[in-house]
Amino acid sequence: MKFNRLGIFSVLLTMHLLRQRTTIIERVALWVMLMLSIPVKSYALELEGDWVQGQMLIGQVTPGSSVSFNKRDVRVDSDGVFVIGLDRDEPASVEVIVTSVDGSSERHSFSVQQREYNIQRVEGVPAKTVNPPAEEIARINRESALTRAARRKDLPRRDFLSEFQWPVLGPISGVYGSQRYYNGEPRRPHYGVDVARPTGTLVVAPAGGIVTMAHENMFFSGGTMILDHGHGISSSFLHLSEILVKEGQEVERGEPIAKIGATGRVTGPHLDWRMNWFTSKIDPQLLVPPMAEVMRQDQSQ
Repeated sequence: MKFNRLGIFSVLLTMHLLRQRTTIIERVALWVMLMLSIPVKSYALELEGDWVQGQMLIGQVTPGSSVSFNKRDVRVDSDGVFVIGLDRDEPASVEVIVTSVDGSSERHSFSVQQREYNIQRVEGVPAKTVNPPAEEIARINRESALTRAARRKDLPRRDFLSEFQWPVLGPISGVYGSQRYYNGEPRRPHYGVDVARPTGTLVVAPAGGIVTMAHENMFFSGGTMILDHGHGISSSFLHLSEILVKEGQEVERGEPIAKIGATGRVTGPHLDWRMNWFTSKIDPQLLVPPMAEVMRQDQSQ
């Protein structure tokens, strides 16, 4: 362990004075001075948020430290701020590794609360109803590559630090994590929250960010837009009838960005709002107040 010159001087002076005739109070004060002069290795780690599947957690470490989570190197700002996201199926035990400036590391283990999701089983459904046509597979793969590329971005923005708001108010018609089984075969879980409103209803940005993808007509999700909030956190808006912003455009929290529609493979108009930390799916409802509470406040104004 290295001392700076001032630290060495303080240690030597304190030890010398302790050898002299001093009162008990003076000796205690001198020992405090000695302890303060010795540098202590810091693995400080603070995390805000509950360790539950689908959660976004904002962290703070000593500036200059690096962080790893799920074998991924996490972007850490110059002031030590970082963010991680817990997937829908995040395992019950995870580990955050903090590495100090000198290269030494400390492992922090956390238990993740496992959620129970709404599972529906439907039998006797014709295969052509649940599986896309073979001639559309190439298109679906191209569009999937576009969304993966947008969510891979690791921008230095810090919009995720602001308070998130609902992008639209209305009845919730679908929730995060729910899943259907058709004829015994599992379909992909629903990774967003659905809000049912008429076609043309304005959608606003839940937080500031930059538009990284704007596609008018994807096979599954129809009009689709992705808004990047920084550090791998992004919002996706599906089934839009109109997109009001362009790729590369920066938007502020509460700014109109799109209109609700019934595009893609849906049965009625609604907004499907999804959130990601890179490939990990986050539950948007964990980042905003309960819809009923917000609607009551909106109606009272």
